[in-house]
Amino acid sequence: MLGEAMDGLNIRPDGTYVDVTFGGGGHSRAIVERLGQEGHLVAFDQDSDAAQRVESGEWRVENGAKFTFINENFRHLKSFLRLHGVRQVDGLLADLGVSSHQFDVAERGFSTRFDGELDLRMDRRGDVTARDLVNSLDEEGLARILKLYGELPNARQMARAIVKSRSENEIVTTTDLKEAVRHHLPRGMENKYLAMLFQALRIEVNGELEALREMLTQALDLLPEGGRLVVISYHSLEDRIVKNFMRSGNFEGTVEKDFYGNPLTPIRQLTSTAASEAEVAANSRARSARLRVGEKVKVNG
Repeated sequence: MLGEAMDGLNIRPDGTYVDVTFGGGGHSRAIVERLGQEGHLVAFDQDSDAAQRVESGEWRVENGAKFTFINENFRHLKSFLRLHGVRQVDGLLADLGVSSHQFDVAERGFSTRFDGELDLRMDRRGDVTARDLVNSLDEEGLARILKLYGELPNARQMARAIVKSRSENEIVTTTDLKEAVRHHLPRGMENKYLAMLFQALRIEVNGELEALREMLTQALDLLPEGGRLVVISYHSLEDRIVKNFMRSGNFEGTVEKDFYGNPLTPIRQLTSTAASEAEVAANSRARSARLRVGEKVKVNG
């Protein structure tokens, strides 16, 4: 969805843009290529591996545009932009979820395909890992996370199985966790249920939904009238937050109106797009992707 994302940003060569999910740098590269020497791209990523790609020179800008990399969670968007002298941006891009690099590194624990330590931290400076959660939370707490963030129909049974398994041996690796819940994976849907389980733990470990809400609120403050917000989400929990925000400027999706019934909405959604069949064929992860483009508007009232 790279082309759609760039179209959505409506990039001006002299504009200032933010990529809050640098990852492998693909979107940042596409933005920079559209900037002139007066343009400025600021990229955020809390992952030290992303920072290393920039610090090592593996990823660099060669067309003279200004580039700033910030190795922090995007929930701190406004404060770190101000620290670098940026108080307004013309567009912001967020490609949510786990990067391909994170999925492919076994020791990070993001993929159910590999045996690795049950970590799931996007920022390895964080104190709490998925291993900590599954070995310390009570059954009620685990079930709540699995139901709320994984939307697992059998969250209670899975939580009970995890607690039983850890009473015998600590759950240390991804394989240990998969073995603990093995009898609660419906036949033919094993991979889907495991993906839901890992998603739930990852969201809790990283505080992803809270961070998303904080970032969106700050993004709206940073955008001028006509500024663009482009978000790519990969599951319904993220997309529901983004959809409501672009519809109403709040997370309840409630459109406030003035005395005369005119909407007091500071942002309007321009487009909502799913990945094409060709893109899904090339990248199976794109199957659940949804791209939304919003534009900051003037509120009369």
